[in-house]
Amino acid sequence: MSATSPAPSAPSAASPRASSTWIRAFHPSAPTGDPQGQRSAPRMICFPHAGGAATYYFPVSRALAGKIEVLAVQYPGRQDRHTEPAVNDVEALAARVFPELPLDDPGRTWFFGHSMGAAVAFEVARLVERELGRPLAGLIVSGRRAPSHFRGETVHQQGDDDFLASVQKLGGTDPAAFADPEVRRLFLPTLRADYQAIETYRPAGLPHVTCPVHAFVGDDDPLTTLDEADSWRDHTKGPFSLRVFPGNHFYLTSRADDVIGEISDLLLPGTPTAP
Repeated sequence: MSATSPAPSAPSAASPRASSTWIRAFHPSAPTGDPQGQRSAPRMICFPHAGGAATYYFPVSRALAGKIEVLAVQYPGRQDRHTEPAVNDVEALAARVFPELPLDDPGRTWFFGHSMGAAVAFEVARLVERELGRPLAGLIVSGRRAPSHFRGETVHQQGDDDFLASVQKLGGTDPAAFADPEVRRLFLPTLRADYQAIETYRPAGLPHVTCPVHAFVGDDDPLTTLDEADSWRDHTKGPFSLRVFPGNHFYLTSRADDVIGEISDLLLPGTPTAP
């Protein structure tokens, strides 16, 4: 997995739905394994973090190609969608993502979301159950405290220099990324909108899904404690597990092989992981 790249001109991949600007497929779909042509391989739809883009999940797609169909969501305001305004509300973003997803078979579909992406994925999973009447195969939430934990953060309200300094402390962005004034000018509104969305996300009550939920977290994540990650168990009526990895908020980058192995174990239980 790679670090955040704010460059608006980064390459994108073909979408499995030609009419959608929201979905990226970087590698061919996994074989069906069914002589009748029925799709049986798991599908995993990935949701990026604040400031992240679909290309963050390219290494995941590459590693799982041929076994799992990996798709990634491209939010407005970044890369090939840099001319579109970003959405500064998690639930509004989820409502826009939901109709764009290939959800022909929720029973073989998993969501994976990191940080802000975990909250968006959770809200879309709720919409799947509400609108389609069927749960997903599973939801993996990474680097994000449960919705029942709210800290009242205000990073998105800081001045530009302080705001960028706060973002860079998390280690997910190359310090040189904002050295170009033009890139900084283009990407700052999107990054700020993303931070506003996740920092103001506070769903009412104790929202839940019925599908299995698996929480991933770094053991040194300043944004999510182990207790806050473990509290995702209160937001599902299905099975729950917590997996702790060495690392900070962007443990996915340093522990990519371990994370991809864990994903493979969850989606393809009993299948040996390729070395």
